Amino acid sequence: MATENEEAPRPALPPYPEMILTAVKSMNDKNGSNKSAISKFIETRYGELPESHTSLLTAHLARMKESGELIFLKNNYFITGPGSPPKRGRGRPPKTKDPLAPASNEPSSPKPRGRPPKPKDVVAEAVAKATSGMPKSRGRPPKKAREETKEEVGDADAAANPVAKKGRGRPPKVKPTEQAQD
Repeated sequence: MATENEEAPRPALPPYPEMILTAVKSMNDKNGSNKSAISKFIETRYGELPESHTSLLTAHLARMKESGELIFLKNNYFITGPGSPPKRGRGRPPKTKDPLAPASNEPSSPKPRGRPPKPKDVVAEAVAKATSGMPKSRGRPPKKAREETKEEVGDADAAANPVAKKGRGRPPKVKPTEQAQD
């Protein structure tokens, strides 16, 4: 005898993948079936479902999508078959290769990519090659070059007023003379 507290045994539910495939096939929508439509179909057809129905449905849909039983496109699920749309991966699809294009590794565009190289200075290369074995002097080069160029040019002012050599550091302070104070 069954008492009021005991429930009658529930009819066994078919496995979730089977229920999902039945739902998608019976809805037969050309745009596919979304998760909520599949869930409603299963609830109306099979009656009482476990409390974890939504999480079970989500897990089985994901597993079927990964295994290739279902295709997920634009938030809808499709059954794989000859009439189903092709499965696409993430990102941009690769470019199709032109069968008439040459098979060499040369770029198809006439201009190479990037900045063109600078023209080579033959004189600078020769000087660098000749001085490559010589050690460089340390520090800043002296200012003698400026004085020599003035003398070579023949500047009259430069010959009359030779440039006084400056010492290192700050120049001493000039004291006023007594005549300026009177």
